[in-house]
Amino acid sequence: MALVAGVERTVRLTAWVRGHVQGVGFRWWTRARALELGLVGSASNLRDGRVEVNAEGPEAACRDLLTALRSGDTPGRVDSIVERWSEARGGLTGFVER
Repeated sequence: MALVAGVERTVRLTAWVRGHVQGVGFRWWTRARALELGLVGSASNLRDGRVEVNAEGPEAACRDLLTALRSGDTPGRVDSIVERWSEARGGLTGFVER
């Protein structure tokens, strides 16, 4: 966990989730976990069957969301996740399903 002067860094997690993740409540479940963790962002269906998750907030909370996505407790079936970490862009409110 990165701390700067005692304050945890705010980051952006982008995760592309592959598996049986569309039409099974996966985006709703992801939104619920993200809101519990105090994150903002979105979960979107992609045309190729994946779900793209964009989440911003404290790095530890984003890592907790990624752990939840990999937990085996999600609706449907997660086969793999590709993740990208970057600086938070800001300007987001809430967590939406797209």
